[in-house]
Amino acid sequence: MTPFSIAGIQMHVDALHSNVDAMIHRIDVLMARFPWTQMAVFSELAPYGPLTKFAQPLHNEAIERFCAAAVKHGIWVVPGSMFEVAESGKIYNTSSVINPQGEVVAVYRKMFPFRPYEQGVEAGTDFCVFDIPEVGRFGLSICYDIWFPETTRQLTSQGVEVLLHPVLTGTADRDAELSIARATAAQFQCYVVDVNGLGAGGVGQSCIIDPSATVLHQSGRHEDMFPLELDLDQVRRQREVGLKGLGQVLKSFRDREADFPVYDRSSGADAYLHTLGPLEIPVQGSQAGLNARAPGEDANGFAELHPIHYAERKAGG
Repeated sequence: MTPFSIAGIQMHVDALHSNVDAMIHRIDVLMARFPWTQMAVFSELAPYGPLTKFAQPLHNEAIERFCAAAVKHGIWVVPGSMFEVAESGKIYNTSSVINPQGEVVAVYRKMFPFRPYEQGVEAGTDFCVFDIPEVGRFGLSICYDIWFPETTRQLTSQGVEVLLHPVLTGTADRDAELSIARATAAQFQCYVVDVNGLGAGGVGQSCIIDPSATVLHQSGRHEDMFPLELDLDQVRRQREVGLKGLGQVLKSFRDREADFPVYDRSSGADAYLHTLGPLEIPVQGSQAGLNARAPGEDANGFAELHPIHYAERKAGG
């Protein structure tokens, strides 16, 4: 058994005032109640809320305080994320990983800002993978990233066993997101630690899911801190023998015979995507999509032949 204890902290997030004091206080309470905890994870944008006007430089006072808390309690701290204003003036949604020695060992910029709603925020391009000595390999994604399985595919192909996933979801799609979190755990045979906020930070319902897609804990819509001991040997065992002795999905992907031309932007395999309209917020009375052609229809409503089928018919006379 390779145990590691992670606590998600689901708390109220204020949009107009700093939440850093409240986060430090909750770490103190967590460690007083559950001193065996080894990592604390907060929700997306927990320190300063969801407004870009409170963006901070990468190295800031809040990070220094979280580093001090990590040293004080001898734990790993992932303080959700915060808007980072880079030296270029660009703004990113950025998360930091702090080790028990108070060192920032990894930084991750959200790859998929929630566009078109998350405006003025740049997309990151680098993945976040880090090791905890004698425990295992961890990865980080932020909120909307998980809707794109390519992000988790990259992480788990590099050996990530626990996906840390701070979110800020206060919208009606939270139920769909929870389904995606469970599917992610099963598809990629990893733990998923999904931590949402409250108030300006979301509608709660944080969860921890094991690699068999079993929900180990599901928060309600109230404040919650939920430490659980994860067993990374369960990940390693399941990746070898399959989910419940069945699907060995990582090995099947490794041994695949098919390539995926859609990932080659010059292949034309994504032509349908270019028929969709612009990425923009809907307006009142929008008719977008209501009179659109179905995939495979020409302008007159007749079925178009796939280029391969057209070539076959032409060759056959």
